[in-house]
Amino acid sequence: MPTPSLAALPIRRLTLRDLTACADLSEDRGWPREEHKWSLLLAAGKGYGIDDPDGGLVAACVVTEYGLHDRPALAAVGMVLVAERHARRGVGRRLMRHIVSAAGTTPLTLHATSYGRPLYEELGFKVTGRAEMLRGHFVPTGAPERVATRAATAEDLPTLLRLDEEVFGADRTHMITRLPAFADRLRVAEEGGRLIGYAAAWPNMDTHVVGPLIARDTDTAKALVASLAVGTDRPLRTDIDVRHEELLGWAKEHGLASVAFNSVMTYGITELPGDWTRRFAPLTVAAG
Repeated sequence: MPTPSLAALPIRRLTLRDLTACADLSEDRGWPREEHKWSLLLAAGKGYGIDDPDGGLVAACVVTEYGLHDRPALAAVGMVLVAERHARRGVGRRLMRHIVSAAGTTPLTLHATSYGRPLYEELGFKVTGRAEMLRGHFVPTGAPERVATRAATAEDLPTLLRLDEEVFGADRTHMITRLPAFADRLRVAEEGGRLIGYAAAWPNMDTHVVGPLIARDTDTAKALVASLAVGTDRPLRTDIDVRHEELLGWAKEHGLASVAFNSVMTYGITELPGDWTRRFAPLTVAAG
């Protein structure tokens, strides 16, 4: 039988059963397999993919919705991948058009590389910000941090969720409640018994990714990053909003180096909701 054309292959929903195929697709494009991250995204979000008749996936992506279940306030698009053997044949454009159509009136956001940005602009996405990826072994100074931090407990979760929704601008309970199992370390910052920030460090291949990083101010963000670094021998990786210049400079002084820049893009809104002054880094660029 003749092989069907790419345009005729159906787009279907992915599940956790597709985890290995998604990791294989990442590896095919020269990315790390990132199975731990894929498992979170497929469990908390909606995966979309196109099956290859010869096995594996032609393409995949994940959409993570936030807000009310029946009326999301925002959806993050991530892990948009097309197999190398099918690249530059319109598959990514077709998949993204499907995502935009399925979203309806729900605003979308994504982090775009310079390679992917032209496609997203063609579809109507606008650049509304930038994030700088940093990576390296954190070098402590030995000086005490100005803000007290401690390990998060189950009792912190209701307050943490309220703070997160206030700063992020949409309810992401279904994602944040997975952090205690997903992350290796989850820390909170306190002042006078009041929670003023929190951050997680989760394993991704040979690094620990710092995210989300939500804090009242830069000193609080510094204290949270430093406290997370104490518990790992791995390099840290994080993606910081470039408007947080002081934190970026401090991180570079402590051993992290710039790796890349991504464009933060939106569709259907002119800027992200919430309070960017307290939102320093996403949980992951794939999910906001």
